[in-house]
Amino acid sequence: MKLRVTRSKMIIALLAAGAGVVLSACNTVEGVGKDIEATGDAISDTARDAKD
Repeated sequence: MKLRVTRSKMIIALLAAGAGVVLSACNTVEGVGKDIEATGDAISDTARDAKD
């Protein structure tokens, strides 16, 4: 049985891993807000790219 990994699944996995790294590096509430905003922007960009 072959494991099929689609492009969108790979992007989601990379974003999730990146979010974990970014969130673990937060030292302040302000930092968390910026990190969450950056993650949201990345997800929006990915969704926009997938739509096109």
